[in-house]
Amino acid sequence: MAQINTIIFDLGGVLIDWSPEYVFLKEFRGNREKMDWFLNEICAWDWNLNQDAGYPLAKATEERIALFPEYEALIRMYYGRWHEMLGHAHDDTVAILKALVDHNAYRVYALTNWSGETFPIARQRFPWLQWFEGILVSGEEGLRKPHREIYELMLDRYQIAPHEALFIDDSLKNIEGAEALGIRGIHFKDAAQLQQALHAMGISL
Repeated sequence: MAQINTIIFDLGGVLIDWSPEYVFLKEFRGNREKMDWFLNEICAWDWNLNQDAGYPLAKATEERIALFPEYEALIRMYYGRWHEMLGHAHDDTVAILKALVDHNAYRVYALTNWSGETFPIARQRFPWLQWFEGILVSGEEGLRKPHREIYELMLDRYQIAPHEALFIDDSLKNIEGAEALGIRGIHFKDAAQLQQALHAMGISL
């Protein structure tokens, strides 16, 4: 197998904590069952993914309100209070990222499903995002993982050879999307597992 010279990180769930729960668990007064119903039926994950592919937040919000007018106030909170859903950095994984960057033997990039309208908040909050040689944000491109086109764009834009690249993501579907193009993948669980997997691939930190 070709030696890996490029490492691509997902952001949310791997390096950055994000959860609508930070807003809605309070709004539902700690009733997790009601909150889960709202996040599965009204402001569902697939709906949010559409905005990650570049759909305008304001338009998506108004369309959702038209479908569920009785939940207008809660629907407006989803993007109106989005900054409260953005949690902390996963410091143990950020430490691995820093070790790889400092090692200077690998090109290090990020590929994230993220709205282009909200990503500037993350850039401002997490200065270490500047460590990446490049970040491809799905919402800025009108594409998203796990669709083939976004991986092809990543490879083309940064002149990455797929067989020399490794992709780290907490979504198995996204890993499978990358592997379909010949990119090796690590399905992220936690920092300890990632460190072990990198070591098994001969990647030193």
